[in-house]
Amino acid sequence: MTRTVEHFLSLSNAENLSTKMNLGAGCGVAIWENKNDHVRYDAPHNNTFSLYLKGGTGTRRLDAGKASGWPGAVCIMPAGQSSEWEITKRFRFVHLYLSDEKLRSMFAEAHDCDARRLDLPEANFADKPHVAQPLAELAHAAMSNNLLHAEGALTDLIGGLSGRQTRLLGGLAPHILCRVEDFVEAHLASTIQLSDLALLANMSEFHFHRMFRLVQGCPPHAWITKQRVRRAKQLLRSDAPLVEVAVDCGFSSQSHLTRVFREQTGRTPAQYRKLLWEAL
Repeated sequence: MTRTVEHFLSLSNAENLSTKMNLGAGCGVAIWENKNDHVRYDAPHNNTFSLYLKGGTGTRRLDAGKASGWPGAVCIMPAGQSSEWEITKRFRFVHLYLSDEKLRSMFAEAHDCDARRLDLPEANFADKPHVAQPLAELAHAAMSNNLLHAEGALTDLIGGLSGRQTRLLGGLAPHILCRVEDFVEAHLASTIQLSDLALLANMSEFHFHRMFRLVQGCPPHAWITKQRVRRAKQLLRSDAPLVEVAVDCGFSSQSHLTRVFREQTGRTPAQYRKLLWEAL
């Protein structure tokens, strides 16, 4: 079966699903329990990070040496990687689902590098504390429905991933990328056209779009949307009316802000503001 982040997050009464949490924009956390089952994943569209919270000794991956799991074991399945599993004993684990665009764009931002440098090898029942600890924190965040806790844990996980030191061809020179980022930051409250950004790089719109996506892991419009939502998160710490927040971040209306913010974070701006104030 081909399963995406959206597929898992749409499951509300699945027999083995204990808890789920939508982190927006191709990202979600789910805690599963299972026993006496046979599961196959056919080239899923998302990257999956897993941590066995309890049990796992009765779980084997049939297409990769039939090794068994254990409490604390980490599995990493890159997007497109098929796998087949046999489960004989009850276990409980947390899954983090990340679309490839989400993962690469977060990696590029966290490490201030080209998204193509991400090195995400497959892992089966591995001892990886730098992955296990953030996943455990994500499990706690999901169980307590603490979005801010989850965002922090996700940031820690991405920050702990490594990059490959290979020569990369194409993309954007660092000084051009910096020029583009500064322009976007200065004009977030205004309409930003692809032609504006291409002109900064002295490229055609088509070529700039392709090169930007290589470096940042997502297309320009998606990256700009992330920056608008980031600014909105900052402004939501104040008591400014939501309509003012929308205008200051370049959204056409409060409803536009609400729709995009919910898509990106899984919460409305009002809900997010409430979480911020409760955390104070």
